[in-house]
Amino acid sequence: MLLEPAFLERLERLRLVARRRTRGNAGERRSRALGRGVEFSDYRAYQVGDDWRYVDWSIYARLDRLFVKLFEEEEDTDIHLLVDASGSMAVGSPPKLEYAKQLAAALGYVGLAGGDRVGAVILHGTRLDLLPPRRGRAHAHHLFRFLESQRPEGPTRLEEAVRGFAPRHRGLVVVASDLLDPRGFQGFLDRLRHAGLEVFVVHLLAEEDLRPPGWGDLKLVDAETGESVEVSMDGSLVREFTARRDAFLEGVREYCSRRGIPYVRATTAFPVEDLVLRYLRRAGLVG
Repeated sequence: MLLEPAFLERLERLRLVARRRTRGNAGERRSRALGRGVEFSDYRAYQVGDDWRYVDWSIYARLDRLFVKLFEEEEDTDIHLLVDASGSMAVGSPPKLEYAKQLAAALGYVGLAGGDRVGAVILHGTRLDLLPPRRGRAHAHHLFRFLESQRPEGPTRLEEAVRGFAPRHRGLVVVASDLLDPRGFQGFLDRLRHAGLEVFVVHLLAEEDLRPPGWGDLKLVDAETGESVEVSMDGSLVREFTARRDAFLEGVREYCSRRGIPYVRATTAFPVEDLVLRYLRRAGLVG
């Protein structure tokens, strides 16, 4: 079971918050589109071609000028839960992929409870598995089963894999990945942004990713390719490891900051419940 019933009950009180409003189909989320809707927004001067039904005749009687009523349409947002399921996501205790699946399940449940359409995008090396966005609480069962079935496999090729992702509507994509792609993560995130999606990054790492592998003579095996290398870990190599780790983490943070991408980093040692209910709330993803 991905999520405990007590956690699901707490998620009922949350909603996903898109920082910019999007245009989609009629639903529960406000848009900037003005026209026929259920909530009055503003007035503007009449223009040739405007529908006479929206003229405010009481203002005309007072001012002898024509004004039309504007209404704020309500629209929903497609929520895409993008989970990196490459081989490196098998690392950790719990494994990063299991943590990412729990996170996606929690956010998906929040979105469905709020009336949004929710789908999932799973990246396996150079291919992807898709669960198209659907609305309704009943879809949560399909989402949970889809997530539970995923297993880590393949090398990390984020940008190559996401080329097959062509969303029909603009919306919000929440990325759960370690971003450990030897080709870099920048092109991957740029591709999502250029598709018109609002991107939110949850950078998931294991404690093993953040600390040196040990001391002395070691045989290190790549979690994705199986290739091995023998090294003698001493003080200089530990310092180099630390410097490269810090440079990578800071590089991701700066990249997201420069492009206005909300960014949260977490390790699998941190409870998913606290990540969602505290830190993602502070970051503005849920409210």
